[in-house]
Amino acid sequence: MSNKLYVGGLPYSITEGKLQEIFAAHGTVESAKVITDKFTGQSRGFGFVEMASGSEAQKAIQALNGTQLEGRTLTVNEAKPQAKRDSGGYGGEGRGSRGGGRNRW
Repeated sequence: MSNKLYVGGLPYSITEGKLQEIFAAHGTVESAKVITDKFTGQSRGFGFVEMASGSEAQKAIQALNGTQLEGRTLTVNEAKPQAKRDSGGYGGEGRGSRGGGRNRW
């Protein structure tokens, strides 16, 4: 069992300190991160918590998954590894390599 947890359904007012406090009741919290919108800085309603051990992470899942926080139902489960993203656009060749544009002749 991994010790990194996904936490969904967070209130938009949540802070990383409050998130850490909630999980600290169930074990040692290594880190707590609330994911925010890069333009507004507002919480996106989810985050990640890293516990000190897999057993503490499992204990936190059992205790907190499905509970209410400020009127929202929390979803707590093991975090999945982040999917590898390609470089995007034109199959990763870069913007200018396809010969497009106005003055291509």
